[in-house]
Amino acid sequence: MDGTVSEGTVDVPVAGGTLRVGVRGGDPGSSRDASAALLVHGITSSHLAWDFVAERLPDVTLIAPDLRGRGMSRTVAGPAGLAAHAADLAATLDRLGIEQTVVVGHSMGGFVAVVFAHLYPERVSRLLLVDGGLPLDVDPRLSTDDVISGVLGPTAARLAMQFASLDDYLAFWHRHPAFADDWSTRLDEYFAYDLVDDGAGALRPATAYETVVADVADMNGGATLPAALAQLRHPARLITVSRGLQNEEPGMYSPGYLDRVLPTYPGIRHERIDGVNHYRIVMSDAGADVVAQALREELAARG
Repeated sequence: MDGTVSEGTVDVPVAGGTLRVGVRGGDPGSSRDASAALLVHGITSSHLAWDFVAERLPDVTLIAPDLRGRGMSRTVAGPAGLAAHAADLAATLDRLGIEQTVVVGHSMGGFVAVVFAHLYPERVSRLLLVDGGLPLDVDPRLSTDDVISGVLGPTAARLAMQFASLDDYLAFWHRHPAFADDWSTRLDEYFAYDLVDDGAGALRPATAYETVVADVADMNGGATLPAALAQLRHPARLITVSRGLQNEEPGMYSPGYLDRVLPTYPGIRHERIDGVNHYRIVMSDAGADVVAQALREELAARG
């Protein structure tokens, strides 16, 4: 890709279709990719989840795809799963002419980032994992549907719902415990982007439940993530938060669980942020301040 990219989207051919990729910043091919970062969103999200962070990094080229099965990449055919997402990220960097970059993953995006670094090690300089990337603390006897229901709650339930209008959908999110006490009108565009016509006169979320099932099954029962974590060779920084997807404490990763599991991965540096939930660590001013500063530090550290 030539010239300067200020803000817009790029369509990237991948196995099964076309991936929609948001690009913000300057020339992604300049300065040996020193000012570029690849941002990977969560399980039912889109590239617009990074807008709060992007506002704080106008001088950094930020590449943020809609993962297959989400947003404007929802029609990409074929299996999901962490390796498929990783291949899509490699295709994205190829399309933009970027050889190597810092990779930031939020929620499921953290899992994808770890696997991407494992399968395409030469494309990654450093990892910044935001409340994701480590195995979840869930009972291995639970079915995938039970894991989805227990961890995602109303976020997953909405995927089977229909909405009469955008206002109805925004009202759903206004009531969501993660946002009920701290709504920003800047979230309206993000949630509007998530809606698609269901073909029967109503609206539905863009993410298909079947895609979520495939990804959660791979995250919690597949062999790809354990292998990637066991052989992690890149500098990695993990930010966890004290509140979860439903604004509950202790969040997706409890302090006790982290005390048990982090010694297994000595290459991961960890920091805990209090007072922010799983969504708002990227989709709020307070959370985005933390993530943007961490990304600046990781970009500076790559040398």
